[in-house]
Amino acid sequence: MAHGLHRLPLEKPIYEIEDRIIALEAAPVGGQEQEKLRLLKRELVELQRKVFGNLDPWQTVEVARHPDRPKTSDYLHMVFDEFVELHGDKSFGDDPAMLTGFAKLDRHKVLVIGHQKGKTLAERQACHFGCAHPEGYRKAMGKMRLAAKYGLPVICLIDTPGAYPGVGAEERGQAQVIAESMFLMASLPVPIVCVVIGEGGSGGALGIGVGDRVAILEHAYYSVISPEGCAGILWKSAEYKADAARALRMRSRDLAEFGVVDAVIDEPAGGAHREPRQMASRLKTYLVRTLRELVEKPVESLVDARYEKFRRMGVFAEATA
Repeated sequence: MAHGLHRLPLEKPIYEIEDRIIALEAAPVGGQEQEKLRLLKRELVELQRKVFGNLDPWQTVEVARHPDRPKTSDYLHMVFDEFVELHGDKSFGDDPAMLTGFAKLDRHKVLVIGHQKGKTLAERQACHFGCAHPEGYRKAMGKMRLAAKYGLPVICLIDTPGAYPGVGAEERGQAQVIAESMFLMASLPVPIVCVVIGEGGSGGALGIGVGDRVAILEHAYYSVISPEGCAGILWKSAEYKADAARALRMRSRDLAEFGVVDAVIDEPAGGAHREPRQMASRLKTYLVRTLRELVEKPVESLVDARYEKFRRMGVFAEATA
């Protein structure tokens, strides 16, 4: 039962029942109290399913941004073994917003790349809240080439509001380096699995988002722009962020319907932030199953299918005269 410091408005009725359960568990236990406790726990599970099964688009964004939601660093500990971090882009510096390194996943040796938001305020500021600079994407590309050299599958964990938008990042080629990263991933001769674990914002997400399989956690989102950014452009005010979130159709169910993602990984009742280990177990199951399938395929057919997969996206119908 998660009782973090951060409580979303939509979770208020859930926390009220949890508080009652805690009070009952702390009191002397009799037969009547035991029955109340059992009924309350059942009510809690049903309420979690109801609330999180009917999130509107903006509420999905709030859940995806929950401060207690498991980060890339959490999954590195819970899903992978023997992680060895690799630093630097051999050009400018080491971007803490992009984690890279070798790891073991079940019987597979893999290269893991993921956005890192940080947990404490100091970590978040150092990581620019998960917004990577050009050196972060250059670091990722360098490690991908290393993975290709040793024939290791690549796993990308996406969790960013977008690439860092500052002047320095632009001066160092932010847009160019994201395009180069996507180009490299399109032809990389090893299996690539990408999973959106929280926020999947704009080019910052796409920079490590070209894979043979692209999956998303149930309450994550993947979008061309943040709802606030979209509202600022279209309505000239962030007040319309909920309207923008609806219009963007960026939830997991929409993305699966449009064919943007290949799989939606169900989250535990109440979201990943309530049961991180259970979420990690589900993520690991998906990754292991997917890698088993991909490593059996010839490299040439893998790369061809990857290219065609992304070419097919954005199907449109021409208007007739």
